[in-house]
Amino acid sequence: MLFQSDLERTLSRRAFLTRSSTGLGTMALASLLNPARAAAPSPGTGALGSLHLSPKAKRVIYLFQSGAPSHLDLFDPKPLLKDMTGEELPPSVRMGQRITGMTAGQSVLKCVGPAFEFQRYGRSGVELSSLLPHTGSVIDELALIRSMHTDPINHDPAVTFFGTGNQQPGRPTMGAWLAYGLGSENENLPSFVVLTSGSGGQSLQARYWGNGFLPGNYQGVQLRSQGDPVLYVSNPPGLSATSRRQLLDAMQDLNRRQLGALNDPAIATHIENYELAFRMQTSVPELMDIAKEPKEVLELYGAEPGKASFANNCLLARRLAERGVRFIQLCHRDWDHHGGLPDGIKAQTRNTDRGSAALIKDLKQRGLLDDTLVIWGGEFGRTAYSQGEISKTNFGRDHHPRCFSLWMAGGGVKPGLVIGKTDDFGYNIVDSPVSVHDLHATILHLLGIEHTRFTYRFEGRDFRLTDVHGELVPALFA
Repeated sequence: MLFQSDLERTLSRRAFLTRSSTGLGTMALASLLNPARAAAPSPGTGALGSLHLSPKAKRVIYLFQSGAPSHLDLFDPKPLLKDMTGEELPPSVRMGQRITGMTAGQSVLKCVGPAFEFQRYGRSGVELSSLLPHTGSVIDELALIRSMHTDPINHDPAVTFFGTGNQQPGRPTMGAWLAYGLGSENENLPSFVVLTSGSGGQSLQARYWGNGFLPGNYQGVQLRSQGDPVLYVSNPPGLSATSRRQLLDAMQDLNRRQLGALNDPAIATHIENYELAFRMQTSVPELMDIAKEPKEVLELYGAEPGKASFANNCLLARRLAERGVRFIQLCHRDWDHHGGLPDGIKAQTRNTDRGSAALIKDLKQRGLLDDTLVIWGGEFGRTAYSQGEISKTNFGRDHHPRCFSLWMAGGGVKPGLVIGKTDDFGYNIVDSPVSVHDLHATILHLLGIEHTRFTYRFEGRDFRLTDVHGELVPALFA
């Protein structure tokens, strides 16, 4: 007696007709409406369909500074802390709060002031480090939050928490949520793009721009500055674009047959990803060629074609924003200064200050800043006390989640604003605390999304970026 295999039973005539009533019907309708994109969502649409609120921003550029820049040395001046350098941090300031194992063994936690002087910038007169003259030149376009706080005290859970609203891996990142909810404005580029720069310090995990439990086509696509912009997207030697299209058509025909039989969302994801990859073969090389930019634009950013740098990535971020990419995440490494902070932070501000400010200026002069939300910041702050010994030219700072600084610009954010205040040691928040969940809720609000209504059902539960938390920061709204 012959027995059917599982595949034969799955693809039997009766099973095929049962499943095809929905799968093939949907595909047929899609092909009638748009034959070129039968298996893909229409550009500009997402799962939300319509927005909950009137949006101020259409897209986000997230300038993530991996390793946690010291707020005390860049954004939050503390004259008393400087005067008390070398003295013990008063117990009334720490109040027994937890510290990492890297400084828990020190017999004395010695205060250490900022490595460089602060000065006032712009009409608003906001004080920033003298290491940030370019950021200072656009300070009247920024909203500076000095009262951010988070829960994790170590890098990986803190980066994961900042990206997903949860310390444990497995949930979608901000970019994936927005790609899912808002869709794409450009069918030839991903909705969520990632660019990396810097070396040393904490490693960058691919899940920092992952899709979590959302379908795979919502994960961030990393573009590289050297070699192929996207791994494996180029045709192998000897394979023409026509041959690639024929090969892809044959494979997609099999995929669509399998989709009609099994109605598996993962197959639909594969279909769209293959099509997007084919379209990217034309769109991405043109996008990445910054040599076509005018000389004055390259000089504004300090960008150098052919090199990998944060400045180049900032220019690419503007080019991506022009082309309608929904979420652009720049990750710059090596802000983790447990030692050698003066030299380290001087090097990193030299790498990032000019490009960050140029991005704001360039977006504004092109009329893009009004509907582009730019965010700059790391995963937590640094301690008011030194890790290790203090000398005139050297000291370090440990992790500090209780308060840190972050700035935002454009996309409906009120410019020339400072929100929140920390104590005289930059150790505790004394006014207007802003949590990571609050920031997420506010970002979604600016994009026209009510965070409590933006959910995805997974394993029987409705998940959201803000989990069960999040309050808006209305002072940020223009």
